[in-house]
Amino acid sequence: MPSSAARPALAALTALALTALAACGSSGDDAGSSPRTSNVAAAGGAASVQVGAVSNGAATPVTLTVPEVAAIRAELPKALVDKGKIVIGLGLLPSGSPPLGYTGSDQKTLTGSEPDLGRLVAAVFGLTPVLTNATWENLFVGLDSGKTDVGITNITDTEQRKLKYDFATYRQDNLGFEVLKSNSWTFDGTAESLAGKTVVVGAGTNQEKILLEWQAKLKAAGKKLTVKYFPDQGTTYLALSSGKADAYFAPNPSIAYHVTQSQSSSHPTRNAGTYSGAGASLQGLIAATSKKGSGLAKPLADAINYLIDNGQYAAWLKAWNLSNEAVKTSEVNPPGLPITNS
Repeated sequence: MPSSAARPALAALTALALTALAACGSSGDDAGSSPRTSNVAAAGGAASVQVGAVSNGAATPVTLTVPEVAAIRAELPKALVDKGKIVIGLGLLPSGSPPLGYTGSDQKTLTGSEPDLGRLVAAVFGLTPVLTNATWENLFVGLDSGKTDVGITNITDTEQRKLKYDFATYRQDNLGFEVLKSNSWTFDGTAESLAGKTVVVGAGTNQEKILLEWQAKLKAAGKKLTVKYFPDQGTTYLALSSGKADAYFAPNPSIAYHVTQSQSSSHPTRNAGTYSGAGASLQGLIAATSKKGSGLAKPLADAINYLIDNGQYAAWLKAWNLSNEAVKTSEVNPPGLPITNS
């Protein structure tokens, strides 16, 4: 059975304070690493981690104070502690993916929910976070070679990946429904709530597969769900604003980002509900990913659970408008997307 990482019985509540934006570390090429970080020393041996820095309006910036936790640091491989830094891999090239990770408004800082979680975890470890950016494929090359210690970049827990990697979960892997703020409809988790609706979805996507299954189920019951496709997001949102579509079904983080960006527009939107990216039988999970047998999975899960227990985790998600993807606990290698469905 997959094991669940136990939470250490550690205290110390965290002080949360709003702060001005400040620059944090970034890298600009496949193998490059950051010469600077957003973790700065705070009183009492803690670090001040700037969450949502230079986000260009995608986040509500906040500074979180995170202490080094000796009991969790002691779980780390000695070689990593001796190195004094943890190399965090991001698969964001070439263009980034807000709000998960992208180049900030200063044109050099890697900002986003994923880099910020890496910085928070590094603070618990008492290590300097070094962010490396790569293409998705080269992210895993870095993990395989040992140049990268952990990947924190929206990696789904799958049984196929478990053949080579260990996981410490930190977010739900969700899809979401985006609607106009003036639309009172809410998705209740069932196909029935979609009866009579017109929903836009991307062709060839996981969410299209789920939506077409719901459409077939409703058709068998004598009900109608209209599925529409558009070539780009511009025409998708035009269909929403004009009333030609009721909802847009897409990955939840991309919806979270667009919702924040739309609030000052003439047609603001909201999230009308989420659904597991793994389908009805399993809650999909996003996980910090390390090379199998590296000894990092448990300390990663324990660090995340420390952040959950002490408030920084909730503040991090809230800053990036991703609170609807919160997990109650970080687990080590829980059941993932089956190999037949990976």
